[in-house]
Amino acid sequence: MADAHHEEHDDHGNTISAWFLTITWIVAWAVAAVAVIAGGALVTWTIVALVASVLFSVVAGVMKKAGMGRKAPRPVPPTREEWEASRKAQATESK
Repeated sequence: MADAHHEEHDDHGNTISAWFLTITWIVAWAVAAVAVIAGGALVTWTIVALVASVLFSVVAGVMKKAGMGRKAPRPVPPTREEWEASRKAQATESK
């Protein structure tokens, strides 16, 4: 059952550009938080983290355009009616 679900939704943005963006944002905001805790100016470090976030977003966008992003369109979840029909079909198959 879990394998069937995974095959239907194989692309959740697990790409190099997505991971780059996630990790760099975590690092940027963690550095800013540590700097503020260490006595730095809150506004200054917030601006530094925001600028870094925007720059990393641009880099991730370039990486995506260079082929390190999603290769196929994002999967579309089924409608409620489609989901209910597939659950009903699975229930009748298992009997």
